[in-house]
This record gives sequence, C-alpha cells and structure tokens, in this order.
Amino acid sequence: MKKLSFLSILLLAVITLIFPSSCTLPWMQEDDEFDITSKFKATWNVHEKMDKHGDGSITYYSVQWGGLIGLVKEHNLPVDLSRYESVTFEFAEPTTVQTQVLIGSVLRAWGKKGITTLPCYFDGIDVKQVDQIVLQTAHPTTLTVKRVMLSPATTSWDSTPIWEGECVFGNWQNGFTIDPEKFSTAMEGDKLEFIFTTDTNDPQTTYWQMKPIYNTTDQTLEGNKTEQNDWGCTTLGKEATSYRIRLTAKDVNMLKKHGMFTNGFFVNMTQVNLLRKGISENDNQEEKKEENKDEQVNQWH
Repeated sequence: MKKLSFLSILLLAVITLIFPSSCTLPWMQEDDEFDITSKFKATWNVHEKMDKHGDGSITYYSVQWGGLIGLVKEHNLPVDLSRYESVTFEFAEPTTVQTQVLIGSVLRAWGKKGITTLPCYFDGIDVKQVDQIVLQTAHPTTLTVKRVMLSPATTSWDSTPIWEGECVFGNWQNGFTIDPEKFSTAMEGDKLEFIFTTDTNDPQTTYWQMKPIYNTTDQTLEGNKTEQNDWGCTTLGKEATSYRIRLTAKDVNMLKKHGMFTNGFFVNMTQVNLLRKGISENDNQEEKKEENKDEQVNQWH
C-alpha cells in the first residue's frame, strides 16, 4: 500500500477547506430564530405561480403535489441545519387543504386543513446536507405564507425505552399497548419517539400511517393533532424511520390514566421511547458561568 506524501496530504486538506461537502448559513446565529421566507423563490410545477409582497409574505397558487421551493443552499452547497430544531410555516389564514413539508425530496411533516402553522421538527432526521425545503398541497389552492422560521435546538433529550418488540401493523390488523405506569414520569413538553420501518414490499402501497390513541378510548393524542387527517391518522414518509410527538398536558394526564394503544397501515414498529427534557445548552452555559464565578471567589479566599 502506497503512503501519501506530505504534499498530497496538504493538497487534500486544502481541497477540503475550499470545497466542503456542506456549509453553515452566514445569515444564521446559533441561538436565534431566523426568518428564511426570502429563500422561497421558485415552484416545482410550471403551472404554479407565486407572488412576493412588500411585507415579505408570499401568495402561493399551487397545483396538486407541486411545490413552493426554498433554496437554502449557500455557494451552491447544501447547508448544515443540525443545530436547529425545526422549520415552521406560518399562514395568513387557515388552510383549506392538506399540506406537507419536504426536506430535500423526502416527506417530513404533514398538516391537515384548517391550520395556521405547520411545524416540521428535525427529530431523528439527518439534516447535515440540506439543499431545499418544500411546501406542498394535496389539492390546488391559493394560500399566503406569512413567514417561514427556523428555530434553534437548545434542548437536550434523555431517552428511556418504554416499549420494545416487533409489531407488524399490516392493513390495520395488528397493534400494541403500553401500560399507564410506563408514563408515570412523563411531563408536559416531553416527547414520544416511535422507531419503525415502512413496509414497501407491495408496490401498490403508496402511503404509510400510524394512529396512537389513549388506550380503551377513541381519542387520538393531542400533541400531533395538526398532523392528523380527518380520521386521526398520521401519514409517514416512505423512507421515515422515526416519528416524535410532543406531549401536551392533556396527553400526559390521559396516558397516565389509560396508557396508549397504537396501530396503523403497513408500518413495522420496533420501539417507543419517552424523551425527557434534559439541560439546555443555555442552562449549561449559565451553570459554567456560575462555576467560573465560584472558582474566582475561591481563589481570593
């Protein structure tokens, strides 16, 4: 095996610096929320159009499964969004059709009609090389996007498995139950993380769904209400492997009382985790400041 010369190694290092695989966004700061509405400048379908207004908002005239495209690349390179928690679309009026968000070309969030905000959380998603963010509608419509905001990820999460196994949903044939005591430590703002694979063996299957409910009731969880269709089902992307729900106060109370039952459509579930809020980065910084103050005081005694 040939050894690389010093000059070859130096050349590789220079190329990496000059031509990185992705870059950070110069218009972002790590701990701030950022308006990226100005990045939305095009549509996927030639039969669509968009109007940009003086206040920065966008009126989007969509066709079915077209797309309003936010080109977030910098210097023609994909960008690293891993420091950010979510992207949220804010609408001027409640939507009249179902909407969804794609990161790159992969479905990441779904919103039912009648919503004014559509968040897409980056939980469990590799967003280190993102070139575009796309808004789609299930039917032709006109909607006005007031803002598209990126929110920073300032919270760490501690994961505890509360169910493990293998549940093959099939066509709503199977499901699983998690007992109430598994939620005894849950608090408002915590998350449920579902780990799964989609069953893609049948080419005629073109969508995948899951439906968590409070066990022994017909009520779906409240935390992902905006992503449920009219039957309370949540649509998952073909390539998705995880999905998270932020628990509301009602969710926590009902889960502690009833537990949870989940089934779905051609999804194979293997694990559910309870994610508890850990110490945020900001809290860590404050703790370090206090520690430094204590050290300085001790030095003088």
